[in-house]
Amino acid sequence: MVDVPTQLQSVTRTYRLEERDGQAVHVQSLEQTYPAALADVWDALTTAERIQRWFLPISGDLRLGRRYQFEGNAGGEILTCEPPEDGAAEFSVTWEMMGAVSWVTLRLAADGEQATRVELEHLSNVADIPAEMWETFGPGATGVGWDGGLLGLGLHLGATEGSLAPSEAEAWTLTDEGRSFYRGAADGWAVAHTASGEDAEVAQQRADATYGFYTGTDQEG
Repeated sequence: MVDVPTQLQSVTRTYRLEERDGQAVHVQSLEQTYPAALADVWDALTTAERIQRWFLPISGDLRLGRRYQFEGNAGGEILTCEPPEDGAAEFSVTWEMMGAVSWVTLRLAADGEQATRVELEHLSNVADIPAEMWETFGPGATGVGWDGGLLGLGLHLGATEGSLAPSEAEAWTLTDEGRSFYRGAADGWAVAHTASGEDAEVAQQRADATYGFYTGTDQEG
């Protein structure tokens, strides 16, 4: 059993459209606070042995300027790496998958001695996202996937009650509990999309399509 409602409510989701370096970009951000010291959260996010316990097996060289590869998923280059100092830490990577390149940054901030706030920012060029894909799914297409990652980290660090090994995640998606998680995450991205200025009905339609994609059901399923 996984405490799905608590996990969903613990994440703050935002979406905005910006211009950076002369290009329009989608900026998605998720934040969650974990009941663990900054050094422990940093270790969980940057050590291969820990990463595979809550996300996916990872290979490569996890040092600045080197490359990594998640099994069956994205790979890329480590662009910045700033270990914990003065209550903060940060690293960023390219996120390369199916010929597309986007950028992921994780920012950590101590919240007292035994809690750490994590912000995950995913940046992608509008021109690199097929228009049909965006018009069908909106920000939930990638956002819901990141929700799954934060769930894994939350279970690993004790922020969320329950147990779910990465190897069980695909089967869990098809359970009632898993569907409730993906329904809630997709709806969360509809709220974030609406807050950015999108029409609420359009945002919800895209959330329904995202939910259907992740769970293999139609929007009423």
